[in-house]
Amino acid sequence: MKYGYARVSTVSQDLESQLQALESEGCKKIYSEKFTGTKADRPEFQTLLSELKQGDTLVVTKLDRFARSASDAIQIVRELFERGVKVHILNMGLIENTPTGRLIFTIMSGFAEFERDMIVERTQEGKAIAKQREDFREGRPKKYGKKQLEHAMKLLETNSYKQVEALTGISKSTLIRAKKSAE
Repeated sequence: MKYGYARVSTVSQDLESQLQALESEGCKKIYSEKFTGTKADRPEFQTLLSELKQGDTLVVTKLDRFARSASDAIQIVRELFERGVKVHILNMGLIENTPTGRLIFTIMSGFAEFERDMIVERTQEGKAIAKQREDFREGRPKKYGKKQLEHAMKLLETNSYKQVEALTGISKSTLIRAKKSAE
């Protein structure tokens, strides 16, 4: 039986393209989760691994959906091969349990880990450069500007929180925080 596995790293990312690719590949059962790949204890992936048996095929769209480190990927594939499970990575092909197949998989796993490390390094470099600016502020930018909040505070003098929320679109909790900080 063909089993599929789809994963994205954050809740805001979309699984749809991976799920469609796995369905078109003929996967009878697909496990999916929104969970960082840097963690080894991904619940759905662990459930999938425990269900696979001899003759089954594990299908993933890309190597980086499967494992983040080369050593982790190699260990998982080795265990699956020992159990008689085939591994098919759609953007690489079927990983064969032969010396050449294992070599190619090891090399590609190394490249996937290298790519991940380079992304982290570039992100840290960009952050370090941004921190040198005087106006740098870590975190999400404020949704509402000073003028918008001042206008909402004026409206609160003659209207209820619900009314001001309806007029401005600014949530009650944001209005309460703004009012507290203004006092």
